[in-house]
Amino acid sequence: MSFFSDLSNLDRNNIGAWPVAIKTFFAVLLFVLILFLGWYFKISNQQEELDRYVIQEDGLRKDFIKKQSRVVNLEALEQQLKDIEAILRQMLRQLPGKTEMPKLLEDISQTALASGIETELFEPGAETPKEFYAEKPIKLRMIGTYHQFGNFISGVATLPRVVILTMHDVALKPSTTPTRGKAGGSGDLVLEGTVKTYRYVEEDEAADAAAKPGVK
Repeated sequence: MSFFSDLSNLDRNNIGAWPVAIKTFFAVLLFVLILFLGWYFKISNQQEELDRYVIQEDGLRKDFIKKQSRVVNLEALEQQLKDIEAILRQMLRQLPGKTEMPKLLEDISQTALASGIETELFEPGAETPKEFYAEKPIKLRMIGTYHQFGNFISGVATLPRVVILTMHDVALKPSTTPTRGKAGGSGDLVLEGTVKTYRYVEEDEAADAAAKPGVK
């Protein structure tokens, strides 16, 4: 009880005369206060910054693990890509080559004629080279029956080389022209628009095309 009685009887104007125990108590209390204020104004901010760095470190670690797994599998992925490109080139080689293209266009036209289709327009356009292949547009206007167009498509599919025809702005509608005789009649249809056929580009062709500015 003497400590509390001394504490209540302190002379604030004569701190030097305070008992040692009271001085020690206030010294410890002041030290604790200084530590608290230092933590509050300095260390707490650093703790928040440390927490942010811990979160950032966790994100970087996960990103590193993900990229590391990609690096580990990079060789296998590159080999897989090479295999896919080889398969693609093998498939594209089934398309006609540059020297075969004129004969192919003639075969397509003859197949339409053999199917009973009347060809009013068959106009090949300029080629557009790509990386492994070249596409050639053909403007056409053909008149025939549904059955004749079916025979035409089947005939094109049986040509020696693989023939791919893709339709672009092509319309198939009933014919408004007079009948074409026994083979024609009210069932005639008009196929009009642009189709594209494709050929394989040899490696030396692709290299030359890549060397030319503006060619993709």
